This record gives sequence, C-alpha cells and structure tokens, in this order.
Amino acid sequence: MTSTLLEPVLAPGEPAARSAGPVRPRRWPRRASLAALLAVTAVLYLWDLGASGWANQFYAAAVQAGSQSWKAMLFGSSDAANAITVDKTPGALWVMDISARLFGFNAWSLLVPQALEGVAAVAVLYAAVRRVSGHWAGMLAGAVLALTPVAALMFRYDNPDSLLVLLLTAAAYCVLRSIEKSAAAWWLPLAGVFVGLGFLAKMMQAFLVLPAFVVVYLLAAHRPWRQRLLQSVAAVLAMVVSAGWYLALVALWPAGSRPYIGGSQDNSVLELALGYNGVGRLTGNETGGLGNTNFDVGWNRLFGSDMGGQIAWLIPAALILGVAGLWVTRRAPRTDRVRAALLLWLGWLVVTGAVLSFADGIVHPYYTVALAPAIAGAVGIGAALMWRSRADIRSRVVLAGALAVTAALAWVLLRRTSDWLPWLAPAVVGVAVVAAVLLIVVDRLPKAFATGAVLLAVIAGLAAPTAYSIATAATTHSGAIPSAGPAGAGFPGGHGGPGRGGANSAWGKANSGTATGGGTAASGNTTGASANSSGTGGAPTGTGATATSTGSATSTGSATNSAPGGMRGGMFGNTDPSAKVVTALKANAADYTWVAATIGSDNAAGYQLATGDPVMAIGGYNGTDPAPTLAQFETYVAQHKIHYFIDASVMGGMRGGSSSSGTEPSTEISNWVKAHFTAQTIDGATVYDLTAPAS
Repeated sequence: MTSTLLEPVLAPGEPAARSAGPVRPRRWPRRASLAALLAVTAVLYLWDLGASGWANQFYAAAVQAGSQSWKAMLFGSSDAANAITVDKTPGALWVMDISARLFGFNAWSLLVPQALEGVAAVAVLYAAVRRVSGHWAGMLAGAVLALTPVAALMFRYDNPDSLLVLLLTAAAYCVLRSIEKSAAAWWLPLAGVFVGLGFLAKMMQAFLVLPAFVVVYLLAAHRPWRQRLLQSVAAVLAMVVSAGWYLALVALWPAGSRPYIGGSQDNSVLELALGYNGVGRLTGNETGGLGNTNFDVGWNRLFGSDMGGQIAWLIPAALILGVAGLWVTRRAPRTDRVRAALLLWLGWLVVTGAVLSFADGIVHPYYTVALAPAIAGAVGIGAALMWRSRADIRSRVVLAGALAVTAALAWVLLRRTSDWLPWLAPAVVGVAVVAAVLLIVVDRLPKAFATGAVLLAVIAGLAAPTAYSIATAATTHSGAIPSAGPAGAGFPGGHGGPGRGGANSAWGKANSGTATGGGTAASGNTTGASANSSGTGGAPTGTGATATSTGSATSTGSATNSAPGGMRGGMFGNTDPSAKVVTALKANAADYTWVAATIGSDNAAGYQLATGDPVMAIGGYNGTDPAPTLAQFETYVAQHKIHYFIDASVMGGMRGGSSSSGTEPSTEISNWVKAHFTAQTIDGATVYDLTAPAS
C-alpha cells in the first residue's frame, strides 16, 4: 500500500483511531453499547452457573480447605489438615477462598468470582483496544473474547485460567498505557506486578506474554533509550517481587510445619515452578508426571480435533487482519500506538500459540483460553484499520478474505459435530459469501447498506463460536479436563459419554465408552476414571466410588463416567460417594485428623467435599508425589489420625494406586494397608478401617 493510503489514517502525532475515524459518537450510545456487551457477557457466564456443582473437585476441595483453615488458604492445601498442596501456586484459589469465607462455601461462591473475572477481562480488553483504535473496535474485541468457546467454559469453571487471563489482559493494558507520551512512570512496573500475580495464579504460563511486552515497550515508548531500559528493569523487579515473595515465604517456612508441596518430588516450590509446571511442560520430562506422549505436536495442533473447537475460529482472521494492519502502519512514527498494540496482541498470540502447539508435556485444550485476548485484540484493531482505509481496494479485499477464511474454518470445525445444528455450517458460509461480496464493493454502497454489510460480516464471523459458547454455557461440566462446545467436540471423554479418541495425549482412544457398576466398559485400553454424577443444588450428588475398566473388562463400584443430566467429566472425573460411604466416613469424625486417606487428589476431593472433613490425598494430584512416605503413613495410623483407607487408583492405575506396580510411596502404602487391615465393601467402595488391624 502506498503512503497516500496512510494520509487519511495517520495524522502527525496522533494514532490512526483518532486522526481518520468517523465522527466520534455521543457518550450515551457508547456507554449503552458497552453496558449491553458487559451485561450479555455476564448473562452468558452466570446463567445457571450452580448446575455444574463443584466443577473441578480438585480445586473445589482446596477452596473448601481454605475456607476452614488460614494455613490451608495460604499454601493452597488440598485438605484443612494440611497434608499436601495443589500442584499450583494458590493465587487463583485465594479469590475463591475469600468468596467462600464471605458467603459460605457452595457452588455459587466458588464459581461466581470466576464469571466476574471474565466480565472484567472483557471490560479491560475493551478499554485497551478503545484507547488506541476507538469504541467500535473495542466493542468488537470485547465481543470476540466474550464469545470464544473456551472462554465461556473457563469463566464458568474453578480452574486458575480465568484469573490468569484477567491479570494478563490487565498487564497488556498497562503496557499500552506506558508507551503513551504523557504516561506516568508507574504504568510499566504495574504491568510487571500483574504478570507476577499471574505467576501466582498459574506459574510459568504467565511469562509467555513477556517477549511481546518487552518488544513493544522498547520499540514504541515515548522515552529515550536509557529511560526505556531503566523502566524495563523496574518492571522486571516489580514482577519478581510480586511473584517471588510467595516463593520465598514457602522456601523459608519450616517444612515440618507446612503442607508438602504437591507436584514436586523434593517438597520444593522452586522445583514445582521450574520443573513440573515449567520446563517439564515443554519437554515432557516431568518427574512425577504421568508420562504423557503427545501425538499431535505441530503447527496445526490449535486447529486439531482437541483444540480447534475451543479456540481456532478466529485465529486466521487475527493473523490476516493484524499483519495487514502492520503493513498499513509501516511508515508511521516509531511511537505509533496502533502499530504497538498490534505488535503486542500478535506477539502474544504467536508466542503463546507456538508454545501450546509444540509443547511435549502435559497440555490440555482449555489452556488455549490464554490466546483469547490476543486474538480478540488483533481482530478488533486490524478490522478497524482495514475499515478506515476501505477507500483502497486492498483493504476491502483483506476484510473480505479474512471473513472468507473464517467461514471456511467454521465449516470445517462445525462439520466435526455434524449431528449438532447441521444447518449452521451452510448458513454461516452462505451469509459470509454475501457479506464478503458486499465488503468488496462497500465503497459504492449507501451508508445504510454499508452498515448492513458490516453487521452481516460480524454475524457471519461470530455465529459459529457464539453457538459453541451458548452450547457450553447450557451444559454442565465436571472433572479436570472439561471441553467447550456441544457433545462430541473437543477433548476425548470431556463430554460425558463416549469419547472421540483424539490426540494430544497418550490416551489415544482411551476413555471411549462408559464404565458402569455391574456392566462392562466399551472400547479403550485404559482404566476408567473416577465417578461422575449429576445432582441438584449447590453440589453434585450421586452413587459411586471408582469405576475401573480395561478394554472390555467388567467395572467395579457403582460409578459412572458418563452421568445423567448432561454432566461432563474428562479422564480425571469427579468422585461422588454414596450416602452410606459418607455416613461411614463421618462417624466419629472429630476423633481423627483425616476421616480417610486415598490415592490421588481427585479421588480424595470427592470424599472431602461430601463429608466436609479432611481427606488425605496420598501422592497428590497424580498419586506420584512422595507424600506421605510409608513410614509417615504408618506413624499417622499408629497415632489414630486416619480412620479409613479407601482403595482407588489414579488415571486407571497407570501410576500409583492398587493396580500399579513399582515402588512409589502410594503403591507401598496401598500394599501395606492391604497386608495389615481387612477390606470391607460399603456400597461398592472398598475401604479399610485403619483403627482395626487384621488379626
């Protein structure tokens, strides 16, 4: 594009959004439209929120513990007796802990903060985009974020990703403020604070945005080089302090008076941060992990069967519009805010997307929610730039081409669930074709028709992800690996019922079919996960202990991996003990530190949530942590601190549990219990009374 194209877009010293855009609308229409966007987002994220019960019981149990014990809250313990922590720093738990302490522990106090974080993220993204590209660009960006299916999933769930997205979006806003001519010196350090807090929410994943932030500030800030470098150092120090204080506290706290650091093999929070939740996620060499082998590593992972429906809908449009926007602003001054913003969102998208695409460790599809603000920001700013330069045919072609590619991708993704709304894919393509043609000739259309063409294009581009988001909000979810969209989309086994056998992990076609007590398991070569069942009120209820199946082996226990009522659970499903099991565990509960112990945090969480009393998670999340050791467990039993041991396995007994072989402490403990105590069956669950040794 020639410099003549830039003249109406860029005025000296001013960003494109303010120099060449249409007359700014009056404040009340802007405020009304923003209020409508946030209201719709709130409805989408809050509607029938309590139907999912505890959602991910692993984190719900930790919030329950934090609502009962300040020490458990500080360290993110899985139980109020502080045996072991979750395998993350507890920043995201603190928000839910405070809510539970203020309003009581229930499904709504657990999940409403997550939904409000989503509404706040949309508002912050709107503010960031509006500041450089105008109101309607901000509205488009906010709508794209709100209607991203994986965002509609995670902002209704109790995983730490919701707080991470909000904090990183706030950090991006601060970076964009810091490059302005009149910016206060504290904006960039404040961005560092938000990234540091993001680390406390989900550790090393928060740092993936740093390359984009650094490049944008050093390139575009209105300061001399020396000041830019000094400000960058100050921001890094702010980030280190905001994240490092907690690492220092845990490292310096006497190990004997705090819980074991879950996810580490040496009771070390630094090992957790740098190993299991750090480099190990990239290389796959995670000590204490489950030995995942990814089959879909590569550039197309984000578009594959597991991740595509979660996030991919507008990735091509973001890249096309963003790169075209960079071309349009190529001759702008170094400090141009529009170009800086595009570099920030595109840098965030490319770096984080590349890591998620090529990481060979544990990577779940819902991690892609971290891409949603970057996609939305690039789409909003890029589309606004192309529209304002629409007098050039090339800008109109870019708009039409981005829409056409989006519609083609929507066709591919929607056809993967062809039995769900089969009319939607052809409708999207048909509307997109009409809108693309109108965009090509939009400069010749009357104003009303041009406005209609834009609205038609927005509808065509957002219809498919909106439908997926509504389907996500309309369906209850449970377990550790939820999936967005209708049944049959996303991660295998993540939609209550037969899984589709996708890649992205060693499970292949694992978890296809359901294991029901007294029945048989369908196809698959792994053991069924723990039980899921739907319920009413604030928490799920049901019958069951643990479902175990291999190939077509008969399952044990009265559990199901595909519960009625649409409740979804992934491979790490929720455990819902029966009333008889709960009654047994609660008997004389005050006499024990832990009413029970079982292998794996997911198994322990279900019993703890049902009883309201601490349940020890032997081996932590995967059952592979050396906590407690056999000697420690024997001491607890001798001191009558544990009432029952509940026989269970983790991930089908691949690691830890009664069906594993090896010398892991969890296996040693299981074998020791079986050798010294008598098994009894309570409503399908195998338990051992640790106060009554076998004669």
